[in-house]
Amino acid sequence: MRLLDGFGRCTGSRSEVRGPVGPEALGELLAARPARGALARGAGCSYGDAAQNTGGLVLAPAGDGIRLDEGGGTVRAAGAATFRQILAATVPRGLLLPVLPGTARLTLGGAVAADVHGKNQRTDGSLAHWLESVELLDGTGRLRYLTPGQEEFRATVGGMGLTGVVLAATVRLIPISGTRLTVSSRRAGDLDALLAELDGARSRYTVAWIDTTATGPALGRGIVDLGDHLDEPDGLDYDPAPGPRAPRLPVGPFTPLTARAFNSLWYRKAPRERTGTQSLSAFFHRLDAVRDWNRALGPRGFLQYQFAVPDGQHGVLAEVLTELRRAGAAPFLGTVKRFGPGSGCPLSFPLPGWSLAVDLPAGGPGLRAALDRLDRRVAEAGGRIYLAKDARLGRPAFEAMYGPLTDWRAARARLDPDETMRSDLGRRLGLCH
Repeated sequence: MRLLDGFGRCTGSRSEVRGPVGPEALGELLAARPARGALARGAGCSYGDAAQNTGGLVLAPAGDGIRLDEGGGTVRAAGAATFRQILAATVPRGLLLPVLPGTARLTLGGAVAADVHGKNQRTDGSLAHWLESVELLDGTGRLRYLTPGQEEFRATVGGMGLTGVVLAATVRLIPISGTRLTVSSRRAGDLDALLAELDGARSRYTVAWIDTTATGPALGRGIVDLGDHLDEPDGLDYDPAPGPRAPRLPVGPFTPLTARAFNSLWYRKAPRERTGTQSLSAFFHRLDAVRDWNRALGPRGFLQYQFAVPDGQHGVLAEVLTELRRAGAAPFLGTVKRFGPGSGCPLSFPLPGWSLAVDLPAGGPGLRAALDRLDRRVAEAGGRIYLAKDARLGRPAFEAMYGPLTDWRAARARLDPDETMRSDLGRRLGLCH
């Protein structure tokens, strides 16, 4: 038995962990129908309890094989392969993964399970739009070859690991001439200005840092970053150096006062406007530059509250920031993205509209009650919470956001009739027993 936790370090539980386990042994373990169920776990990048199975079996799939088809512009990689490993194989050949979330540490299997998105969701969609196939070991231990036209494919992509173990996936790639991007940054003085900048942007990659503590006329001020690949060749090296390791602190560094000071300093030190170039790792994976940065936030850990609301409901962003301030939540980091169409996968997160992600210390008095109120407001607006970042959403609010999931449940029943695949998140939200 081992103690496992999410990236936010506030959902710890004990499970029987086995691995690395090859496909044949994985099939035998699943076919045996373990009493407390089983779940695959990759790099543990989910912020909450999505990759935990209290008292049950947690499996680490073996293999990091990567096969590049340069002519076809695709890569087939093992579910256990990390984005860093895949990029190291594809970038020198002038090919790039089309969706890059905020870390390169995650595995491809985890990315499929969460249907991850990046700074280009508005223009290029989430990972589901780029998957040609998924090789899945279903809950009975049977190998399935899933393609986008199948309900089982849509149930698996974004399905949070509850349909089986992703052994491998084939992803279409995008061509690049080099590893640098032209990046422009511009300050926006309030939320309306920030959203207008994002809405009018025509760059492939768009994201905004938002001051989560500003009030009054400055509410929602921030810095908008736009990025595009350079057309001219500038080398195709990809070997980001590991950064320094963050210290473990006995107490969390963020209080309402320090969070406000940090955000104010970050905003004021930024130029009003700046244009330059950045490397792939600097633009897409900034937080990877500091190893174990999540451990520097104190022993209680932290939560990320990430939600999306439809077009016309952007006022909810201001409501969330105001409610967190009133609750004394000390939100210390926030990002805003403009979303385009979703993937059609029932449990996938993106929808046409706006996304706000806020990091805040866990365990503050009144925080859970405040987040529960915000869950209801997001649901009323037709929005939803990102399950890969969630650690505390309740079942009633989840069902209000995602609906009855009739098609997903039917496809899951075909893939896992005995509900062998289970997780703490799945039990909390009524997706498994």
